[in-house]
Amino acid sequence: MLKDAHNRTINYVRLAVTDRCNLRCTYCMPEHMQFLQRRELLSYEEILHLMQLLAARGVSKVRITGGEPFLRKDLLHLLEKLSATPGIEQISITTNGVLTRSFIPALQSLGIRNINLSLDTLQRDKFKQITFRDEFEAVMATFHALLEHNMKVKINVVVMDGVNTGELLDFAALTRDYPVGVRFIEEMPFNGHGKTFSGPLWNYEHILNTIRAAYPMEKIADAPHATSINYHVPGHQGQIGVIPAYSRTFCGSCNRIRITPTGGLKTCLYGKDAINVRDLLRAGATDAHLMQELQQAIHRRFANGFEAESDNERMVSMSEIGG
Repeated sequence: MLKDAHNRTINYVRLAVTDRCNLRCTYCMPEHMQFLQRRELLSYEEILHLMQLLAARGVSKVRITGGEPFLRKDLLHLLEKLSATPGIEQISITTNGVLTRSFIPALQSLGIRNINLSLDTLQRDKFKQITFRDEFEAVMATFHALLEHNMKVKINVVVMDGVNTGELLDFAALTRDYPVGVRFIEEMPFNGHGKTFSGPLWNYEHILNTIRAAYPMEKIADAPHATSINYHVPGHQGQIGVIPAYSRTFCGSCNRIRITPTGGLKTCLYGKDAINVRDLLRAGATDAHLMQELQQAIHRRFANGFEAESDNERMVSMSEIGG
């Protein structure tokens, strides 16, 4: 088992397969990104080798992120191999939905049912304002197709002051009509633009109070290691969650690490890369050496995101971190 110095067990990896995206969301990616060359990315062979080692030491859950993961060529090949890896029990995907619709049957055949759909507005014009792309209809088509195929859908909504805060109740209403989880996420300082962000203003308590004013929300049990605080509105099909991504109230039970597209190991979203597994693999590290480096990096994990942030001199864009 992989444990840190605070006795937290790591069994969940968020794996970013690309830094490329077909949207330019203002809280995530600058318009003029310098994207990585293919050789700079972890190859699929390197990813699979790494995940086999981690799975043998207790990692059972993998979330595929980006950038936009469906921009990575032959992603289904990687997913097929990952789903056959002993020890990997659940594969989830976070996507913006622009390209996802055509892949749904293949995902079903691989047993992948958990999809997080990034969607920050229910208005086409505002979607273009936030993303700088006119892809709202494609995303909504994906949303409905996912539900038609009985996929487990969560909508991730990054809350931005004066941009989509007037739509919180509209998003909450989706849980009445559809069996979806709507998760409101505090905005974080990883926008790549150097602009201010609204996480401190629209923190999880402010978000919850805004929704409570309109809906009689009932607290429901949170899953172990959950990042979201979850509620149900009587008579609604779905659930409402709030993720204190900036307030960082969930650090004490964090069970996840992140692998960036270039092989950087992040033991905290707010921290810098602890080691680079790509460089170790390409330098010929043995499995024993690689696992020793991974375990040592995990052991050095900070207690929480505030400590990690204080040690990180450079806040990059979310697209570089990996979702």
